[in-house]
Amino acid sequence: QVQLVEFGGGLVQAGDSLTVSCAALGRTVSNYAMAWFRQAPGKEREFVAAISWSGDSVHYADSEPGRFTISRDKTQNVIHLRRNRLKPEDTAVYYCAANPNYRGVLDNESDYTIWGQGTQVTVSS
Repeated sequence: QVQLVEFGGGLVQAGDSLTVSCAALGRTVSNYAMAWFRQAPGKEREFVAAISWSGDSVHYADSEPGRFTISRDKTQNVIHLRRNRLKPEDTAVYYCAANPNYRGVLDNESDYTIWGQGTQVTVSS
């Protein structure tokens, strides 16, 4: 059974950059489709970015062109999400998710069966 553990969140200033990461424990996720979602206070969880098993294909939410970068390090069994030019509206709990049965990119929350506990990111103005 694989466990996803997010880390790297915290309190940052608007305009800063931050990378959150997700480590997979228990088994390799090198063949899994992976993604990041986030949930802001009082809102539903929403898709942020997805990456294929190889890392060659990535997909971002339409509202986030250029500000987010998703990547994966297969040797470390970790995926990362870097966000540039952070805004207060980026404040949310960021979740890592995995689909062990698919290798492409998926942007629907229901497509992912393995979730981490999330890491809080707070952006102050």
